[in-house]
Amino acid sequence: MNRSNNYRFGLTGIVLLTIIVASCDLIRMKKEESAAIPSRKPVARVNDKYLYQDELVGIVDQNSTADDSAARTTAYINSWIRKQLIIGEAMKRIDINEAEVERKVLDYRYSLIGYEYQNFYIQQHLNDSISEKEIETYYKGHSDNFILKQNIVRGTYIKVPKTAPRTNKVKEMIFSKKEKDQNELKSYCLSFSVAYHLSDSSWIEFDKLVVNSPMAEIPSKIQFLKTNPFYETNDADFLYFLKVEDYKISDNVSPLEFVKERIRNILLNKRKVELARALEDEVYENAVKQKNFEIFNQ
Repeated sequence: MNRSNNYRFGLTGIVLLTIIVASCDLIRMKKEESAAIPSRKPVARVNDKYLYQDELVGIVDQNSTADDSAARTTAYINSWIRKQLIIGEAMKRIDINEAEVERKVLDYRYSLIGYEYQNFYIQQHLNDSISEKEIETYYKGHSDNFILKQNIVRGTYIKVPKTAPRTNKVKEMIFSKKEKDQNELKSYCLSFSVAYHLSDSSWIEFDKLVVNSPMAEIPSKIQFLKTNPFYETNDADFLYFLKVEDYKISDNVSPLEFVKERIRNILLNKRKVELARALEDEVYENAVKQKNFEIFNQ
């Protein structure tokens, strides 16, 4: 079992599935008889190896159309033929260590089936509720892991066409503390702006905020943030407004709010790894008690 903290789902299962199909095809070469069994209907042959109708069960989804089913079946048969041809060529050209192949197939089988069961077990037992205290404790204990790689800001950014109405009122609405004006600004942005980010508690990378604006080309962004709590500029087609409420410079520790979701995922992942380890230990200990396995002297 992979005991690392980077517990991988999704892509790992797909890769393992691809490998085990190819490996099982190789093992099946030893076990299939050289001629087709009368009670089974062959659908393809490569030399003395056969693919049977019953081996196609489950390839096609029950809800698939007739055309989709035919296409998927044809694709599988063609893939099987190509694999058998490669395997046959390999068997002629190189020496195959059958025992090693068997061990690898067993490992792949364990990984695939074990992965599916671990997923099921984790879904049944995972507590995905992460408290604010847990997040804060982890943040304080691992602050060196959350060093900023980019400058980040909290504030308001608006990009609006020069042809939009009432552009002379935008700055006034940005600075207003009245709820009425804040609602009007949001409505204005929804109606006329090309891009906007309104002031709230969320942090955003400065480069992402001002992308496709003249501010993206500013050579010294740190100096810019230090000296421009409000900045207004334009180009041929647009007006740009930026009001910076707060900022943090790269190479400093991230604010907790900026990495909160990342920490939540880290803690969830740790729980998943712990559950996977607990499952393996539980199954092993039960097997020991029930004497379900034994090791013989070599």
